[in-house]
Amino acid sequence: MGTIAAVTTMTTIARLFGWRGRGAPVEASALGVAMIAMPMAAGGVLPAGCGAVVIDTGGRTRRAPEGSRLQLAPGESAYVFHPGPYTADLAPFAAAPEIGLQVSFAVDNPDPRVAQQRFDLFLASEAQGPLALAQFSRAIEAALQRALAQGNLDLPPCTSPAEWNAFRAGFNQLLYVRFGVTVEECVPVDLGESVDFAAVLIARTLAQQQLAPAPVLALAAAPVACPARAMIAAPDPLADARALRRLFLELPCVMCALRLAVLPPGLLLFRRHQDVLRRLDLVSVAVSTMPALALAAPGVALAAHQQLRRIHHSRRAVGALDEAWALLARLQLSGAAQRETEFDGLFDDAARIVANLEYELGERRMATVDGAPA
Repeated sequence: MGTIAAVTTMTTIARLFGWRGRGAPVEASALGVAMIAMPMAAGGVLPAGCGAVVIDTGGRTRRAPEGSRLQLAPGESAYVFHPGPYTADLAPFAAAPEIGLQVSFAVDNPDPRVAQQRFDLFLASEAQGPLALAQFSRAIEAALQRALAQGNLDLPPCTSPAEWNAFRAGFNQLLYVRFGVTVEECVPVDLGESVDFAAVLIARTLAQQQLAPAPVLALAAAPVACPARAMIAAPDPLADARALRRLFLELPCVMCALRLAVLPPGLLLFRRHQDVLRRLDLVSVAVSTMPALALAAPGVALAAHQQLRRIHHSRRAVGALDEAWALLARLQLSGAAQRETEFDGLFDDAARIVANLEYELGERRMATVDGAPA
């Protein structure tokens, strides 16, 4: 009877204080191989060599140490991740998928100087379920292709050692600032035998269709009962919500990093720096007060084609956000090297990026466009 009473008492205490005993280790055999991170429930034990990122409802993150039992507060979620290293084959030029780079990278160690690690922010703002190595590699490849296409990185044919070192420095900093990973090795490879060119063409076609703006003007003069209006694809509220979540969580971090950037002395550069920060602050306020996707006004529903237009502009704003992270990488690299002549061009790019953010978010806020019905 005494044993039964003791067990009953311990069970009651466990229910009162939420204690469930030491959980079993998480099944994470794919971590470190094909998976970088995966969701984890409360009570599990972190596997050896793995860490965890705990995310609250506001997007704030904290780390859980290796080997500990994961404890989550109400509303919190968590990802268990393996730091790597990982190896991926990237195609730096979209028009030449047979030219490749084999990149080895690892999740960077926690930096005690910052309140939130960049990789943790990536999981909080961009991860949707398990984060596969292939998915993460595609994101890195897209960032690399954008940097090369815009001329922010240079990888010419018959690259000299000096040109290769300059490319590696820019590429390393881009991945560190954008994703929170450190490049350990990067070598050229030939991907010709492994590329499915038919699949590449199909993927390009689908990407162009997804980025195409909603056909608002074509339907502006059409009557409500027009069959063409019924053919409009249904809006995807989740795509808009993900884009706005990224903007809401990442814009303050961009402003913080830009505010801490090391700049050469000079009143003109200081004023340009302050002007960019002021405009970014207003952009962040605009994101925080963005109206709901499906409403033109309180209690007034918005037409489907106008919702598609809003989604299009929110996704384009995320593209400008990615450019802002790439600009931060270039700014930090130039500041470390004290290349003062580059700052005028960098702040020209900063003004362009902020203008794109202002325009896209202004269009996302609008319920209608000129001449188009709501």
